Amino acid sequence: MKITEELFKLQDNDYAAFQSKLTPGIPLESFIGVRVPQCHELAKKLYKSEEPQVKKEVQKFLTTLPHKYYDENILHGCMISLEKDYEKSISLIENFLPYVDNWAVCDTMKPASFKKNRPELLKQIKIWSKSDKVYTCRFGIEMLMCHFLDEDFDAGLLKIPASIKSEEYYVNMMIAWFFATALAKQWETTVPFIESKKLGTWVHNKTIQKARESFRITAEQKKYLKSLKKESDC
Repeated sequence: MKITEELFKLQDNDYAAFQSKLTPGIPLESFIGVRVPQCHELAKKLYKSEEPQVKKEVQKFLTTLPHKYYDENILHGCMISLEKDYEKSISLIENFLPYVDNWAVCDTMKPASFKKNRPELLKQIKIWSKSDKVYTCRFGIEMLMCHFLDEDFDAGLLKIPASIKSEEYYVNMMIAWFFATALAKQWETTVPFIESKKLGTWVHNKTIQKARESFRITAEQKKYLKSLKKESDC
């Protein structure tokens, strides 16, 4: 059994064309055309298999990088998400992140092990978020958003994404997404940060836009956020 051949069994050329339009910079020929839910199902089937040959193929797949196809990268991210051992998760991610070249693959990785290892994860997030690699940085911010805006929230954590100065669209979009989510979940602590207008103009205004699109923000809050839009950097 070859894992790439398993992906081709699920090929949908129309979906490949559609997906390529959502992922700028990745050539159409890199898309097999496998839907993400199918990738998740295939990942479960392969990664949790106890068959020696399948385990051997999975190990080969996870260590033979870079992959040729976008869908292989999505499947790789789905497999990483299934790993329950924290140290192994970090090892898998560290090996894979240098080859992540688009937002969709980056956002697919949500390791199951992270929820129970938040103190260690926060240390890693601080490293990832300082990276000059676009998707390593984006991944760090996303993990901060996913794991530290609820019971483990601390106002000081807002400084992590706020300190990032980048010209990269996919980094700045994630920073805006982080702050919009923070406004929805931790309004009282986050809104003073927006009021102080410490973020760059684009990120600041995109944060407000995304927050005003959220169902978790009240009409009154949305009206107030609109009044905080920036015209230019000071």
